[in-house]
Amino acid sequence: MPKHSPSTLNPRSPLVLDTRDLPRRPGALREVQRVVPAPADLGVELISVPEGADLNLDLRLQSVSEGVLVSGTITGPVRGECGRCLREIDDSMGVTIQELYAYEDSTTDVTTDEDEVGRMQGDLIDLEPALRDALVLTLPTNPLCREDCPGLCPECGTHWDDLPADHSHQQIDPRWVGLSQLTVTEE
Repeated sequence: MPKHSPSTLNPRSPLVLDTRDLPRRPGALREVQRVVPAPADLGVELISVPEGADLNLDLRLQSVSEGVLVSGTITGPVRGECGRCLREIDDSMGVTIQELYAYEDSTTDVTTDEDEVGRMQGDLIDLEPALRDALVLTLPTNPLCREDCPGLCPECGTHWDDLPADHSHQQIDPRWVGLSQLTVTEE
């Protein structure tokens, strides 16, 4: 199994957490609150977190016997377009994360697959993969501007909200136009 060297992570990167001041004693706790810029490509086709947007991290780093358990919430803006009417969506969302990062050379190297548990590189934790998994998996693949969005008229492409209630594109076959005039109304 390949080992990572601590030099592969940049400790100044906003999504890299340094745990040097967190004792490696189970139960030791440190809280981290910070605002970081969102990385690129954080989303799905119709909705995403804009690159560079402020993400608020409210995290707890807790020492456990095998490593550091990172848990907390991440909140930030999302932008995209409605899957029904194509109107712009400008909203915010929050997700919870809980991820174990194993110490280098811990028993998790033997008991788990390489991609099953995050690995620390020295005292550094790369939070970006967990952040990406949590946010992208929470985003809807077909976002709506509102739950009852009626969408667009398939014939003219106008928003149903902007059309009168009796809007229709029903066309009568010219051969039957004469018969449509014969409707009988009873009073």
